Amino acid sequence: MKNRRTFIKTSGLFLASSFLPVTTFLGSTRKKKLGVALVGLGGYSTHQLAPALQETQYCELRGIVTGSPEKIPRWQEKYNIPDANVYNYDTMHQIANNDDIDVIYIVLPNSMHAEYTIKAANAGKHVWCEKPMAMNAEECRQMIEACEKNKVKLAIGYRLQHEKNNRIMMKWAETTPYGPMQEVKAAAGFYNSNPGWRAEKEMGGGAMYDMGVYPLNTSRYTVGREPIAVSAKSHTTRDQLFKEVDESMEFTLEFPDGIVANCRTSFGENMNNLEVTCSNGSYYLQPFQTYTGVKGGTSDGKILEPFGKNQQAVQMDDDALAILHDKPMMVPGEEGLKDIVVLEKIFASAAKNGQRLKI
Repeated sequence: MKNRRTFIKTSGLFLASSFLPVTTFLGSTRKKKLGVALVGLGGYSTHQLAPALQETQYCELRGIVTGSPEKIPRWQEKYNIPDANVYNYDTMHQIANNDDIDVIYIVLPNSMHAEYTIKAANAGKHVWCEKPMAMNAEECRQMIEACEKNKVKLAIGYRLQHEKNNRIMMKWAETTPYGPMQEVKAAAGFYNSNPGWRAEKEMGGGAMYDMGVYPLNTSRYTVGREPIAVSAKSHTTRDQLFKEVDESMEFTLEFPDGIVANCRTSFGENMNNLEVTCSNGSYYLQPFQTYTGVKGGTSDGKILEPFGKNQQAVQMDDDALAILHDKPMMVPGEEGLKDIVVLEKIFASAAKNGQRLKI
C-alpha cells in the first residue's frame, strides 16, 4: 500500500487542491499569463496544442521555433505572433533574451527531445516536452539535470494523467473499491499507412515509442505500483514500410503481489482500451486515450462520462499553475524517466524473443 500511495502522490493526484487562488497571480494583462513557444510546427502543434492554447486560462501562445520558413507567415497571421518571437533551430538559444517567453514546449521527433530540452533549459526557460521523454534513460537523466542546474521546471506531456477518467483510475489504485487488483489489459494503436519519420529508427520511430508509452504509462498509474519484470515480442507485417522499427509490440508487465498488465500497441491495428480486473469486480475505459470522449464503466453499473474539456488545455493549465505557484509538476521528468527505463527492457526482451527480464 505504501508503494501505491507514493506513486499516486508523486504523480500529482493530490496537487490540484494545494494550489493557491489563481487571482493572486493573474490579471487581465498579457504578461500575467505565461508565454509559451512551440518548438516544431508539425501535426500535433498545428492541430492540438496551438488550438488548445486559445482555450487556456493561465498560458498563451506567444512564440514559435521552426525549421520550415514557409509556415511562419501563416502562424504569425493566425496567432498574432510578432517577428521578435519567431525563431529557427539555430537561433532558438536567443529566447534566453526574450522576457515574453516563459515556457518552451518541445514538440519534435523523439530523437530530438533531449537535445532541445537541454537547449531550452540552458536558455533559462521552463520546459514542457512531449512523450516519450527521450530515446533512453541516460538522455532522460541529462534532461532532468539540465533543468535542475538552470532552476527551471520540466514536465512531460502525458495528457492522460490530467484527464478526469484516467485520474479516477489513479485514485482507485489507492482506494481499491473492487478489491485487490489482479490483471490489467491496455492497448493503444491505429492503422498507420503514412508513418513518415515514425518509420525511421534514427528518429525514434516505431509503435512502441509512439503509441506503446500509453499502455505502459497507463498500466503503471492504474496499478499504482512499479513493474518488477517484463517480457515482450515485436512483429512487423509490412516489412517495406516498417523495415527499421516495430510495427507492433506485445508486452507483459509484472507487478508486486502477482498483478500482471498485458499490453499491446500497433501501427497496424486500431485499439484503444483499458480493462482492470479485481477480486470483487472490474472496470474499464474505452476509449482510454483518445483526444476527446474518454469514457468507461464498472461491473456494478457506474458510468464514467467524458470530461468535455480540451485535454491539452487542461494539461498546459495544470503545468502553468505549477510554475506560477512554484509547485511540483504533476508529470515531472522523473515520471518520464521511469517509463523509458521499462521501455528499454521491453526492447531488450523483444530482441531475446520474449525472455523475461527483471527491471
